[in-house]
Amino acid sequence: MVSKDPVPFILGDVVRLKKSHPCGGFDWAVVRLGADIGLKCLRCGRRVLLPRRELERRLKQFLERGLMAEDANTCRESAAVAASIEGHS
Repeated sequence: MVSKDPVPFILGDVVRLKKSHPCGGFDWAVVRLGADIGLKCLRCGRRVLLPRRELERRLKQFLERGLMAEDANTCRESAAVAASIEGHS
């Protein structure tokens, strides 16, 4: 069996999923990383947690990529992006 590398999600990514949210939206912003990925619906603002494996299965495409955290400055910028996304609740 061939093991597949995990998809590299970044805070601030905007993804399109295969199935729509009950509000009709397909597009989500990544607001939390870990074993579970936090997503915020860009249509209604609802927040959900999905296991990483489930999100990888449902992922259709990346619409926007978040900032790459290559050094401390970009880590802070990435946190600021996440805070601004969360602040638009």
